Amino acid sequence: QVDLVESGGGLVQTGGSLRLSCGVSGRPFSEYGMGWFRQAPGKEREFVAAISKSGWTTSDAAFVKGRFAISRDNAKSTLYLQMNHLKPEGTAVYYCCARSADGLGLEASEYDYWGQGTQVTVSS
Repeated sequence: QVDLVESGGGLVQTGGSLRLSCGVSGRPFSEYGMGWFRQAPGKEREFVAAISKSGWTTSDAAFVKGRFAISRDNAKSTLYLQMNHLKPEGTAVYYCCARSADGLGLEASEYDYWGQGTQVTVSS
């Protein structure tokens, strides 16, 4: 069993920044590819970013446009999402997730474990 706990969400003004963290326990962190998804009210969960087990390979959604950066610290068993230049449409619950398969997962169905989510609210 793998447990994921997100933190770092909150209320921020348009143009502001937040750094989300996801602590992972239960199994060696380096065994899992990781991802971030988000879900806004009334919308489906959507892919934000993914990172490989080693951290050498990443991918992010088209809407990110260089504003967000996914990273991981395998020594600390922690995943990060640095979000800059936030927009009101970024208001959502952000989830971290883990998958045992190699490569990057761009679909929610490719992930085995999920955290409870952290709320991000961007005011206009």
